Amino acid sequence: MYLIVGLGNLGKKYEKTRHNIGFRVIDDLECKAFNNDVVLLKPESFMNNSGRTVQEYLAYYKIPASNLIVIHDDIDLLFGAVKISKDSSSAGHKGVQSIIDTIKTKDFTRIRIGIKPLLRQGSGGQAAHEIDTTKFVLKNFSQDEEKKIPEIIKKAVGLIPIPLS
Repeated sequence: MYLIVGLGNLGKKYEKTRHNIGFRVIDDLECKAFNNDVVLLKPESFMNNSGRTVQEYLAYYKIPASNLIVIHDDIDLLFGAVKISKDSSSAGHKGVQSIIDTIKTKDFTRIRIGIKPLLRQGSGGQAAHEIDTTKFVLKNFSQDEEKKIPEIIKKAVGLIPIPLS
């Protein structure tokens, strides 16, 4: 059995924010046919407190942490990049760190979806390392970015390392 968790924050206010891309992948997965070996979860806590809910689901369904898949935004990856990692640190992502701290292991799979802004030459904008990360992740995607979200979600779903039907 597997637990697939999308990280995000509850509420209309956060629905289309960069930090909620994990929730949006779970929303897409809810439309797919699954066998009984997959549990989908959007924790009903704020992102930085996701660990307790994940721990409760792992215990209830008797799922080992090695069968946990966490989908989340990653400010260190350029917008549109999607990568998979296993047994890695949180790299500063507080939702992931909450899970690691609570379940006492980092031996799970992460699907990381890049949200780092693409800088344009001569734009006069801030360099990516100068942005206020806390504010940035809680902003909505731009209209141009939003148009690309369905394809990014499709890439993320394609990286899930288990058969989905």
